[in-house]
Amino acid sequence: MKIILVRHGETEWNVAEVFRGRIDIELNDVGLEQAELLGEFLSGVVIEAVYTSPLKRAFQTARSIAGYHKLEVKTSPALIDLNLGDWQGLSRDIVASKFKESYDLWMNRPEQAVIPNGETLAEVRKRALPLVEEETAGHKGTVVLSTHRVICKVLTCALLGLDDSHFWNIEYGNCGITTFVYSNGRFILTEHNNTSFLKPLQKEKLRDF
Repeated sequence: MKIILVRHGETEWNVAEVFRGRIDIELNDVGLEQAELLGEFLSGVVIEAVYTSPLKRAFQTARSIAGYHKLEVKTSPALIDLNLGDWQGLSRDIVASKFKESYDLWMNRPEQAVIPNGETLAEVRKRALPLVEEETAGHKGTVVLSTHRVICKVLTCALLGLDDSHFWNIEYGNCGITTFVYSNGRFILTEHNNTSFLKPLQKEKLRDF
């Protein structure tokens, strides 16, 4: 059984480095091209199910994958992006200036960060990890989870047996895919943040944001 974690394609707010959270931003033109290339790349993989965050940017990405397999996309609130509370819709620079204490914690001790009126990484893990554990019991083949940068990072830490202090040791580009094989009661990382299929776009990679 395999789990493929997928970060959604590019949005204008990724480019502008604006915090997204639960604000429902769609993919931009580049993001739509990325999602199509991703779908084509995974077209040769036998996929049993595709789950997605309910937010448009993840759903659009998931739909590009599922279309090649004639699968219905299954929406799960467990995969929705981190609730960024008062940071949502603000640029990185404004957040760094206006919320200096919580932003400094986010950048240096993310496991301790408490975003005003937002969610913690521990809360993300508590809601997202059970979905993965349930899918290992319910499927024997490959399952795709289309979600967000923070969710991908937290799940990767969790499946590797790492705590959330390792959040910044893991990178996910837009449409980056990470694969875990479930074998002998454990998750084994076999591929991480693969974006090789995006080379035809000849686009410079964005910063980890």
